[in-house]
Amino acid sequence: MAADKTTIARPYARAAFEDAREKGRLAEWSQGLGTAAEVVSDPRVAHLLGNPEVTPAELAQLVLDISGAGLGNDGRNFVRALAENHRLGSLPEIATLFGAMKDTADGVADVTVTSATVLDSAQAERITAALARRLRRRIRLHCAVDPRLIGGAVLRAGDLVIDGSLRSRLERMAYELTA
Repeated sequence: MAADKTTIARPYARAAFEDAREKGRLAEWSQGLGTAAEVVSDPRVAHLLGNPEVTPAELAQLVLDISGAGLGNDGRNFVRALAENHRLGSLPEIATLFGAMKDTADGVADVTVTSATVLDSAQAERITAALARRLRRRIRLHCAVDPRLIGGAVLRAGDLVIDGSLRSRLERMAYELTA
């Protein structure tokens, strides 16, 4: 079902992104879509999305009233179009896809580093610098801890995975010894 939501959201996100990029309003759209996505994710609003007694125009106005003026005229029209097409529930996915497109355009990569222990600031800075050189992007580093790795770290940036964990090395050695 998640793939279906993403498939539905993709053309809307692309259209919003293209409009925002043409008009130099990527940051405003990103913030506005994020706020609108939070609104439709709220359980008090989410249950109204499938309610046949609430019109698309009423739903759009509710989202716009709560979201504030951050969307601008084009964004408000976008929310109204989503409501008319019964796609307001796709706003979280649209906002996520839009954010990814914006990051790509801005040259930013999200990287998750999972290590066996908490990284200190010097380690995080070295990893960030090395990844920035390799990926040729600014890096937004997210750190996680998984003691099962024993030592080392696993880096994930989109489809790129760099597994430098001690656990992985031990598993490879065990495989090689038994093969």
